[in-house]
Amino acid sequence: MTAGLTLVSHHLCPYVQRAAIALVEKSVAFERVYVDLSDKPEWFKAISPLGKVPLLRVRDDAWEEVIFESAVILEFLEETEANPLHPADPLARASHRAWIEFGSAILNAIGRFYSAADEAAFLHESRGLSDMFARVEAELSARQSGPWFAGERFSLVDAVYGPVFRYIDTFDRIGDFGILDGKPLAQAWRAALSRRQSVKKAVGADYPQRLHAFLRARGSYLSGIIRLQAIETPQARSA
Repeated sequence: MTAGLTLVSHHLCPYVQRAAIALVEKSVAFERVYVDLSDKPEWFKAISPLGKVPLLRVRDDAWEEVIFESAVILEFLEETEANPLHPADPLARASHRAWIEFGSAILNAIGRFYSAADEAAFLHESRGLSDMFARVEAELSARQSGPWFAGERFSLVDAVYGPVFRYIDTFDRIGDFGILDGKPLAQAWRAALSRRQSVKKAVGADYPQRLHAFLRARGSYLSGIIRLQAIETPQARSA
């Protein structure tokens, strides 16, 4: 496809990250523009029906089309760009799409985890996340493959779970919540994704600091843990 592509982004959005990863894996040139979702510019509100990122602006000299929703963006890229990230077999492709949906469900659970207001809710969400990753572990065991979800071939499932595991990286720097305990295959997948250049490039160098500040400001139980750590070891938690 020859049209110019612009990925409208937010620094922390995991759904933006999956689109950025897919674009890099497909060796597609694109521009990236960031918006402040707490103070949305008028041009963004005009082209984003749901007021969310990512958006993919597809431009030619005479026209522009704006695609919204990450799943739709990923499918559009599969249909228009080289280097497919979905398997060719329809049944395998359907399975991959299902596990992408499960990855989105994990992101929702992660949001509940870092937003939990008290210890009881926090522990409940922690157990829920652990159970979801147990499902992932069982699927990886059944597939008997690696280093990626589908073996040697990087897929859109990997693009989706890279941002998922990036949250776990941050949580592990805050405390030992046991979410991936006893899940060696998920741990190995997480480690492989953390080394993948497309996954690394999906966020800025200041992503850990931005996410830490976001979590600290939530007013949640996790926020309290972060603030307590900052009091106890201010020089180590200054970020």
